[in-house]
Amino acid sequence: MTKHLELNMDAYLPLRDVVFQTLRAAILRGELKPGERLMELQLAAKLGVSRTPIREAIRMLEQEGLAITIPRKGAEVAKMTEKDMEDVLQIRCVLEELAARVSCHKINDGELRELKVAMIEFDEKTKADNVVELAKADVTFHDLIYKAADNPKLSMLLNNLREQMYRYRTEYLKDTQRHSQLIQEHHEIVKALELRDEEQVVKIIRQHLKNQEEVVKKMIREQE
Repeated sequence: MTKHLELNMDAYLPLRDVVFQTLRAAILRGELKPGERLMELQLAAKLGVSRTPIREAIRMLEQEGLAITIPRKGAEVAKMTEKDMEDVLQIRCVLEELAARVSCHKINDGELRELKVAMIEFDEKTKADNVVELAKADVTFHDLIYKAADNPKLSMLLNNLREQMYRYRTEYLKDTQRHSQLIQEHHEIVKALELRDEEQVVKIIRQHLKNQEEVVKKMIREQE
């Protein structure tokens, strides 16, 4: 287990959420490796908390697909698999295309301005070596498209799926050679929405997700 695991306290968050964010960041940064055991007693001692918030945080990690509990063995960091990624991306592609289609007809000038700000924020984040912050900027960009669709039930489905996508998103964003392509795709998405070009925005979204799938599949195969 990594020697650098430290609790990042936040007075506004419950302890279980602080533990969750700490473990989540360690997994996404690769400090806790796939297959590494998440032993409650050891983690509790290392972070200076009781076992209860550790147990609750592990359950939250399981919901995101970052951890898995194996009978008679306990919890461990989940391995990424092609099948799991394909399953999640298949659903995301359908829902995100739908959100983009609806947003094309509903997005207003204020929402377009917000989206452009988020686009520029993402561009700026690619200049820093912080994949977690970059992932947040990417999530914000896509969330604004969902919001513009003005369909709370669709947004809820996409938000639930987002947690399962988070690990694959960060793996993709670690590939700095892809950042210029991502920036271009975001700009093209905004332009298509601005022109109310439904077929063009769906085409870009589809390619956007296909590129992610290809890169992450390659990463998974290299780690096997």
